[in-house]
Amino acid sequence: MNNHLRFYIDGAWVDPAKPATLDVIDPSTEEAYTTISVGSAADVDRAVAAAKAAFPAFSQTSKYERLALLRKILDVYNERYEDIAQAVSREMGAPITWAREAQTWAGRAHMEATIKGLEDYEFSELRGTTMVVKEPIGVCALITPWNWPLNQIVCKVAPALAAGCTVVLKPSEIAPISGIVFAEVMHAAGTPKGVFNLVNGTGADVGQVMAGHPDVDMVSFTGSTRAGIIVAKTAAETVKRVAQELGGKSPNIILPDADFARAVRKGVEGCFGNSGQSCDAPTRMLVPAARHDEALAVAKKAAESFKVGNPRSEETQLGPVVSELQYNKIQRLIESGISEGATLVTGGPGRPEDLNRGYYVRPTIFGHVTPDMTIAREEIFGPVLSVLSYENEDDAVRIANDTVYGLAAYVQSKDIGHARDVAARLRAGQINLNYPEWDTFAPFGGYKQSGNGREYADWAIHDFLEVKGIIGYGLG
Repeated sequence: MNNHLRFYIDGAWVDPAKPATLDVIDPSTEEAYTTISVGSAADVDRAVAAAKAAFPAFSQTSKYERLALLRKILDVYNERYEDIAQAVSREMGAPITWAREAQTWAGRAHMEATIKGLEDYEFSELRGTTMVVKEPIGVCALITPWNWPLNQIVCKVAPALAAGCTVVLKPSEIAPISGIVFAEVMHAAGTPKGVFNLVNGTGADVGQVMAGHPDVDMVSFTGSTRAGIIVAKTAAETVKRVAQELGGKSPNIILPDADFARAVRKGVEGCFGNSGQSCDAPTRMLVPAARHDEALAVAKKAAESFKVGNPRSEETQLGPVVSELQYNKIQRLIESGISEGATLVTGGPGRPEDLNRGYYVRPTIFGHVTPDMTIAREEIFGPVLSVLSYENEDDAVRIANDTVYGLAAYVQSKDIGHARDVAARLRAGQINLNYPEWDTFAPFGGYKQSGNGREYADWAIHDFLEVKGIIGYGLG
């Protein structure tokens, strides 16, 4: 028997307060493959009450007790590794190799980074005669997206527990099964009752209720900027802290002194990873105007090398996008690129020719894109790359920063000093120089409408803490 129709509250699997269900769609077939229960305000009340009751004791545990718990969670996570990968592949259409090596790996890597961050974290500091103490903020509502389910679940749950907080998690209702498996991991690891709770449901019926709940002290939300604004407005009524990781439209500046062919090819790969469904994907490639057509030739070849198909095949590189809603949005944006005059280099509307069902998108490259075009300004969230020209370095920086977003940016140059100089001028929370390896110890979060707060390792632990000054502590 699985737990798809139950919630995890106060250390037990429980039925919803009132029966209501939602089909979970396999995006490769467009058919339901399982059903979950969706919650209501009554379920949120029960979960928050459990977290509130558990907080006094859990907040007083030692760092070493919390480290022991996180290490046990990591052990059980690794035991369930393949179950998690299979769930991710099925619920969001991730190719199984990618589900194992990127999606499920991300959860493991972030748990390891949080453990290391907690090992080195100091929760108190004497400044003169004042003791500055960092204490857990309280009950935290965690709302996570469908595109990197384990990445975002662990990025929130692990540091919240490391800080001594108790939590209520709402995974995306579009990709909820990996979250249920994660709750099973938490239970098997012996997480104390009420410290971790899970309620599935929609944003309107569960997420907003969590955000506005008077007994919730903090909301950590990852999702669209539109939804993030709703969460922030709802949370403002009770003046709770809100940490947000929202949308992006990340520029990738390929400087004239870069290894050009490699930079373009890897830029395509970076944009198309996870079927283009990453908020920090380098979706705007900026190239010198004189080399624009050269870039398009390289990008076309790179895009057409991707194998699109069944996520269960070990050879598949691009699976479907997650839902019909996402598919239709991407199709609309591709059509807008064509109608607004961009050059369609490869791909375009519709499914790949050999696929007649599933939410598959043709790997698409647009050239001669101008900064005012819709595809240069809106987050597409699919395997669609826009290539733009710049006249000089100042022009490249201007175009890169000309966005409401500021989550990530990319700079390519053979001269690392040159790349650093350009990075200093970019308004984004994370700058990637010459396609580095993923660093789970680097701060992750955005400027402007890409959100506030930072995740990963000790950066995230800090966001779940309050600061108390005990004045006169060092006297007498």
